[in-house]
Amino acid sequence: MAGQFRSYVWDPLLILSQIVLMQAVYYGSLGLWLALVDGLVRSSPSLDQMFDAEILGFSTPPGRLSMMSFVLNALTCALGLLYFIRRGKQCLDFTVTVHFFHLLGCWFYSSRFPSALTWWLVQAVCIALMAVIGEYLCMRTELKEIPLNSAPKSNV
Repeated sequence: MAGQFRSYVWDPLLILSQIVLMQAVYYGSLGLWLALVDGLVRSSPSLDQMFDAEILGFSTPPGRLSMMSFVLNALTCALGLLYFIRRGKQCLDFTVTVHFFHLLGCWFYSSRFPSALTWWLVQAVCIALMAVIGEYLCMRTELKEIPLNSAPKSNV
């Protein structure tokens, strides 16, 4: 195993800290997007926008704006995957983990399992966007050329 490139050592403390960091990125950026959208339409921010599955919907302007915030948050979190996870193979894992904990948070906050179809559709779209864009960005950095000649050329 000595000749492997980028060998992976299982480090539970690193994985746990990355999960906590990605949750912080997820809720921090979602809060910023919701505050920005609420500020634009002069609406009062609420935790319901983040955790109540019944808020999301196509029929009301607040529902559409919240859905837009979730989609923009998926794009922002893809950048979080690039800067904090840095492995294309792990992007889907961390994306699903973040959204699983969000499901648990919604369930705990509203005291009922999310049953709204629009909530599930928004989460599926956000999972797909975050995972695919995050993986694309990570793969771009992983595939950069590795300089082999670090020493200056000599004229012999």
